[in-house]
Amino acid sequence: MRFLGQSVLAASLALVFTAATAISLNDLSNKDATSGVKAALEKGADVAVSKLGVENGFLNNDKVKISLPGPLEKAMPLLRMTGQGQKADDLVVSMNHAAESAVALAKPMLLNAVKSMSVSDAKNILTGGDTSVTDFFREKTSRPLTGQFLPVVKKITDRNGLSGQYNAVVGQVAKSGLASSLTSGPQSTVEGYVTQRALDGLYTMIGEEEKAIRADPVGTGSALLGKVFGAVK
Repeated sequence: MRFLGQSVLAASLALVFTAATAISLNDLSNKDATSGVKAALEKGADVAVSKLGVENGFLNNDKVKISLPGPLEKAMPLLRMTGQGQKADDLVVSMNHAAESAVALAKPMLLNAVKSMSVSDAKNILTGGDTSVTDFFREKTSRPLTGQFLPVVKKITDRNGLSGQYNAVVGQVAKSGLASSLTSGPQSTVEGYVTQRALDGLYTMIGEEEKAIRADPVGTGSALLGKVFGAVK
C-alpha cells in the first residue's frame, strides 16, 4: 500500500511539474502566436513613440540624439575657432526638436503595419531573433514613414531657418575640404538628414522594447506575451 501511495504521489507530482513547464513553440496555436506578436508590435510602437515624440525625446536620449553629420562633427574644432560653434550647437538642438515632431505622428502607420501582419510574419518574428520585430517595422514602414516625416521636418526646418543654418555650416566646413561627402545622399539637406536619423531613432527604441520583452516576457505583465514569447526562450 505504501508503495502504491508513493507511486500515485510521484505520478501526481510529475503531472503538476509537466503542467507548470513552459509550453514550446509547437504548442502555440496560430491564433496565439499571431495575437502575441501583434501585442508585442503594438507595445513596441507605443513605447517608442511615447518616449521620442515628446519635448526633448531625442535630445535627452544618448541612444538616439541627433548629432551633426560625421564630417561636420569632426570639424567642430574648426567651427569653434571661426566663431561658428554656437550656430552648430543651436542647429543640433533644432534638428532634434524637428525629429520629435515627426515621430509623434508615426504611431498610426506603425499600427497599420501590425494589422497587415500575416501568420507567416508572426512565426518568422517569433523565431527570427532579437531584432525581428524591428526588422519587420523597418521593412513595412521605412518608405511610407520617410514620405510622412520629410514634409513635416521640412516645414519645421524652413520655418526655423534650419536649412540656411545647415547650409552655412556645411559651407564653412567645405572650405576646409572636409565636407565633400555631404553633397549627396540624405545628409545633403537638413530635412533629409533629420528624417533619416528620426527613423533610425524610432527603430532603435522599438528594438530596445523588443529586447526587453524577449528577455523577460512574464515581466511585461501580459499573460499573452508571457505565454507566446516564453515559448521561444
